[in-house]
Amino acid sequence: MTEAARLNLNDGWTATCEEADIAVPLAVPGDIHSALLAAGKIEDPYWRDNETRTDWVHRSVWTARRSFDLEHLQDGHFTLRFDSVDCLADVIVNGKPAGRCESQFLRYDFDVTGLLNEGENVIEVVFRSNSLEAEKRAQQSEFPMPYTANSRIGHLNFLRKAQCHGGWDWGIALCPLGFYGDITLVRTGDLRLDDVAIRQRHTEGAVELDVTLHAFAFAPAVEEAAVAIDGHEERATLRAYPGENRVRVTVKVDNPRLWWPAGQGEQAFYDLAVSLGGQKREFRIGLRDVELLTDADGIGNRFAFRVNGREIFMKGANWIPGDALPERASKEQVRDLLVSAVEANMNMIRVWGGGQYEADWFYELCDELGLMIWHDFMFACNLYPAHERPFLDLVRKEARQQLRRLSRFAAMALWCGDNELVGALTWYRESLENRDRYLAIYDRLNHVLEEAVEDEDLGLPFRPSSPSVGRLDFGDGWHVDTSGDMHFWDVWHSAKDFEHYRSVRPRFCSEFGFQSFPSMRVIESFTEAEDRNVSSAVMDVHQRNEGGNSRIVETIARYFRFPDSFEDMVYLSQLSQGLAMKTAIEFWRSNRPRTMGTLFWQLNDTWPVASWSSLEYGGGWKATQYLARRFFADLLVTAQPDAETGAITLLAVSDTMVDASITVRLSSVNAASGKVTEIGVYPVRAEARSVVEVARIHEETLEDGAFLVFDWQDAAGNVLGENEYLPQRPKAYRFAEPEIATAVEMLGDGTRRITLTSDRPALYVTYDHGGDDVYSDNCFTLLPGVGKTITVSRRRQSHLPQGGTADVSYLRG
Repeated sequence: MTEAARLNLNDGWTATCEEADIAVPLAVPGDIHSALLAAGKIEDPYWRDNETRTDWVHRSVWTARRSFDLEHLQDGHFTLRFDSVDCLADVIVNGKPAGRCESQFLRYDFDVTGLLNEGENVIEVVFRSNSLEAEKRAQQSEFPMPYTANSRIGHLNFLRKAQCHGGWDWGIALCPLGFYGDITLVRTGDLRLDDVAIRQRHTEGAVELDVTLHAFAFAPAVEEAAVAIDGHEERATLRAYPGENRVRVTVKVDNPRLWWPAGQGEQAFYDLAVSLGGQKREFRIGLRDVELLTDADGIGNRFAFRVNGREIFMKGANWIPGDALPERASKEQVRDLLVSAVEANMNMIRVWGGGQYEADWFYELCDELGLMIWHDFMFACNLYPAHERPFLDLVRKEARQQLRRLSRFAAMALWCGDNELVGALTWYRESLENRDRYLAIYDRLNHVLEEAVEDEDLGLPFRPSSPSVGRLDFGDGWHVDTSGDMHFWDVWHSAKDFEHYRSVRPRFCSEFGFQSFPSMRVIESFTEAEDRNVSSAVMDVHQRNEGGNSRIVETIARYFRFPDSFEDMVYLSQLSQGLAMKTAIEFWRSNRPRTMGTLFWQLNDTWPVASWSSLEYGGGWKATQYLARRFFADLLVTAQPDAETGAITLLAVSDTMVDASITVRLSSVNAASGKVTEIGVYPVRAEARSVVEVARIHEETLEDGAFLVFDWQDAAGNVLGENEYLPQRPKAYRFAEPEIATAVEMLGDGTRRITLTSDRPALYVTYDHGGDDVYSDNCFTLLPGVGKTITVSRRRQSHLPQGGTADVSYLRG
């Protein structure tokens, strides 16, 4: 027998807990908490302060069962395959042990040929308590291994599961367990195709694909491997011996259509067909070449991505898991978040190391959307037990399996060893008192990852850690802006002014951020009316960063007149966040090519919470997301203060591929009187992938109480973008109360068009805060008598209750 057959076993599972006398249907993919919630056995853990009431779930033993029928067992070998099990589980088939799962991040293939029956078969998966087992392993460790204080549920650094499942400074602590991928029974001959790894080698006018097929042999076998793409097919013979085997087939594509990141070109794809011994795989792949440039220059060392020979400024945010309840992170929900990223002119996300390797469909979405991926291996902020051989063995398998699996995705741009593990050596008493020991343990872990990347040799760059000055450099990557990538957290964690962002010029800033509250719609989804106070116990539960709500309020007082209502405070918190990100990113973009990337923390939320996200829980756009659409625009005009002369410099920042002739119109606005005065009109040639000075405005040009507004137009007079610059903090301006008229019109194609007009200047005007509509623009400036028309560019589908209002919010003087 050579033809493979697959039986999908996702349906028909039941989860039971003997201690609690509970049996509930279990979806696959799915998790126990979601199953209990659907069956009405627990209350919503996101509601008010319910979180700890579900702790019994992760501290209990659960058994998942299902039965299925089989015929004709005499032919072939049977493999029971689990794509992802979270995470400690014993697998039993017909009452006999089939194997043990130890990692959420591994695909498990159990040979069950000798365990199956003709007719009915029963599979049982016994989930041991992740949290209790983690505690046990910590107690048995030869050396103490501290874990981040962000984790309410401790010691998950001893387990290969998403570290944020124990809680984070934005995350609920549920410690879920379940099946996060497909479960299949695979029947093969003596050879089973497990992994397909693809390396691209780009030459002038052609791309060669080295396709490595990884197969497990139950017995000696000789089979033919074939790879076909773009009308070409190549073959090779595999002579396999029992155990793991591999064979490489090289196929060439002439005059390739290349895959480009969003904003740089099309996302072109080819169909790739792979077969080995009758087992077939079909992929859609994009052809692209990725390099990380770290060569020395007059400043230090560069940190820039070159794609298909073109250096590209990377604009984006950090990605955390789609939901704290894994079952809710559906393809549709995640797609909405990723589409929002591209709509805000992002071209890269960073899959952060405290989360998880995502399902195949996640990377397929990134390929489709042109979102490049900086991918951490799954380690973050802890010390890890790399002194233990079983732990390291799991990591070795994980790294190689994930490298092979994700090699086919064009979106993949970088593998990074971890998030902030070098810094963690300075966070804990144990490692401070014996740095040599813990540095050696860290080096063991990091070397295993580097070795895996080198051995698999799949053509992607590797970075040891983030932040990191460079290979085998264990120094401070948080405050070095001359080499490597940087995490710059002084503004949030040290309560520095937004202007402090201009004190550093990183080569690439891969983490920085500022918090805000979610919209009232989200707050209403987890609170009673009595909870809607910034210092209520429930609002404290939904703020996981110590002192976070106080910092939000203190910052509002620093930059704005103090609000009269809780609703206004929520709105101003989002303005604070947006202005922080605007200040940092516009300045760093204006420092191109010294700075070649900004990935702010963070894109999304896992539950309803105050956090650094630009997309609140449920996917709604905060003010920051709308501002990101502007400050990440391919052609941006920004105003930057010159610290030496006191002048304000207008700069045209271009990520476009061609020069563009634009005209910048600059005016000053007196907040109190409402008078708008034209300062100048400046024609300029915005050079491709460059920064060009447009104008220099001296302090005396602006009268007291005035701020700048400007737009830029193309040669045909089309407005390409708008911006503003406030020489003083917003609270210094005394705006008279505006009257804002709103006209809503339904167009023939069903599009809703809204025109807003004000009789006085109004800053940060935001329409429909917290709704499901995504607007063509929002959080903008209105000038007296000048209408602003926006349209609904997309209607989102959210699992949150309907909410949000068509009210207009604006900065009050």
